[in-house]
Amino acid sequence: MATQHNPASIPLLSLDAIAFDSETTGLDTRQARMIQLGAVRIVHGAVDESQSFQELINPGVPIPVDSQAIHGISDADVADARSFRKVVKAFDKWRRDSVLVGYASGFDLAMLKRERELAGLDWTPPRCLDVRYLVNLLSPNLPDFSLDTIASWAKIDVHDRHSALGDAITTAAIFVALIPRLRGAGIRTLAELERACERFSESATREAQIGWLDVHQARKSRAVLERIDSFPYRHRLRDLMSSPPLTVDAGISMRDALAFMIDREVSSLYVNPVDAEGPTGIITERDLLRQFRRKGDEAFDLAVRQVAVFPLESLSADAFVYRAIARMRRMYIRHLGVHDSHGNIIGALSARDLLRQRADDAVLLGDDIDAAASAGQMAAVWGNIVLLAKSLVAEEVDARDVAAVISRELCALTRQACKLAEREMPGPPPCPYAMLVLGSGGRGESLLAMDQDNAIVFAEGEPGGAEDEWFAELGRKVSDMLDVAGVPYCKGNIMASNPQWRLSVKGWKKLVKTWIKRQSPEDILNCDIFFDAVGVHGDRNLVNKILDYAFEVAAESSLFIKFLSINSCKNSPPLGLFGRFKLDNGRMDLKMGGIMPLFSTARTLAIKHGIRAQSTPERFAEVRSRVGKMKKTLKNLSEAHRIIFDIILQQQLLDLEAGIPLSNRVSPASLSSAERDQLSWALEQVPNVSNLLGDPLSRG
Repeated sequence: MATQHNPASIPLLSLDAIAFDSETTGLDTRQARMIQLGAVRIVHGAVDESQSFQELINPGVPIPVDSQAIHGISDADVADARSFRKVVKAFDKWRRDSVLVGYASGFDLAMLKRERELAGLDWTPPRCLDVRYLVNLLSPNLPDFSLDTIASWAKIDVHDRHSALGDAITTAAIFVALIPRLRGAGIRTLAELERACERFSESATREAQIGWLDVHQARKSRAVLERIDSFPYRHRLRDLMSSPPLTVDAGISMRDALAFMIDREVSSLYVNPVDAEGPTGIITERDLLRQFRRKGDEAFDLAVRQVAVFPLESLSADAFVYRAIARMRRMYIRHLGVHDSHGNIIGALSARDLLRQRADDAVLLGDDIDAAASAGQMAAVWGNIVLLAKSLVAEEVDARDVAAVISRELCALTRQACKLAEREMPGPPPCPYAMLVLGSGGRGESLLAMDQDNAIVFAEGEPGGAEDEWFAELGRKVSDMLDVAGVPYCKGNIMASNPQWRLSVKGWKKLVKTWIKRQSPEDILNCDIFFDAVGVHGDRNLVNKILDYAFEVAAESSLFIKFLSINSCKNSPPLGLFGRFKLDNGRMDLKMGGIMPLFSTARTLAIKHGIRAQSTPERFAEVRSRVGKMKKTLKNLSEAHRIIFDIILQQQLLDLEAGIPLSNRVSPASLSSAERDQLSWALEQVPNVSNLLGDPLSRG
């Protein structure tokens, strides 16, 4: 899957980064010259010393004796070295778009900028992190923030101090050691880390006064551009077009055109101009089918020019893909020509090409997850989820369909974590088992603010027994891997590592019966999550046994259905007088008073009517087809669900880029006027769930 190297949403563990350092003739960035540049690559959260860069640089000026005393580099050492211009070109090629990680890196950036300017090279601020700031986030009370003190605090051995590569390797090791500590502090992504470092703006200002560069300048200049970074905005038509296009003469028969399409397995042909000055045309399989329906066998003898559409609609090969999508949608066409700067048709593009690209992205993502050999590799793939979501949103794909893709990959990630955890276990499973994903992931409705909701069912064994202990360790390993990969631990501890969510078939049946009989608030919450379960790994028959039992027992308990209904209606939408939004610090929670009543109602109706569909839209649709009542209400609630989902996803994408922790809280200020009107209408529909459920809050 083609992506930019480091989207803002990428987990720190899978950051494409290099640690770098330089040695210079002095500390004054206005006069000093660079004499050595060193760097080492960081791969999947580990320092890879086999991928390193170090080269001496001839500064063209004498190296002061006091500087030589620090780094040990003399004039004789650099006499035969290459110039900065040649060295930095090799460095740029090796570095690619990797994020730079440094110590006191504002100095090194200032030196790079000045040397590039002296060499007549352009300067674009690279994305950069400074380990001094990162350590300050975690341990602000260290006696000082020298490289030696930081390395000692992080328990990193220092080697080859004051050589560019040696200091770069030390810096890289410190950064790697910080990743799990930052994750423990709730900082998981590049954007979140950059946002956290904004608190050191005063330090950056002081450093700027002595000639250093602002380490975070790149983020400030790119933040707005990256928000629209998605497939349609990153690729041009020349990247997707079929070339050369297949063309036919206007005078050939429809019979020959059809044979040509069949032989070449295409759905359209371009038609050469009828005369020298005329435009190129197009004939599609749909055009042929219409003529055959109207004229039968006589259509075979028609000339293509009698059926083809002239002129062919086309765009420049340099146009971005989103232009083609918009043109096809606006003109209700499925094929588009691609022309060069002279207007000559050089390629063909179809709606199928665009759909194939989207499908390839999803398949590659799934294949990469299935091929991941470590939590670090899973994290690298999982980081692409956001890019995929952004590109699908840019194509105006229904947010619920985007959620279905995210959920599918969450299930794939959980399955792969299971497989990797099994390899680390002492021996095979003691009995058949299955891993389940619960809640929104099971419903296929996970957006980006997710955490772990999983469980294990095993064939036989008692709590605390040998089987249970084996699966307890498996559950812990799976949860740890998922957390590292980018899916945080569940705050409510709904994970297979928790004994309550790790039971035998017999144990699950007993627990479900207890939930339905007691009907406590906690039981209702657990049932809500459980009834959305889906098996992702292992023996699916075990999953079917406990879910079949749960649906059967629940449907027979009218009192349990009543409690589920009451629970579905207890949260009111965040609307005040005259339909105004109720805000808390400028935001409102669209889960509690928005989508939760909707998916809870759909689940309750599914249990009541024996519907085994998983997603909320499918459940509403099946209720409409079965019950035959309140169809308009059901339709409106389904549409409200779509609108609220779409707005939450858009806010999450904005928050990811800004480094704001993800949630279901939305700022109406980020919405257009039309979107606010849509959201207001959607929230007004939510209270109608009580009508579907027979007004469970009434005394009757």
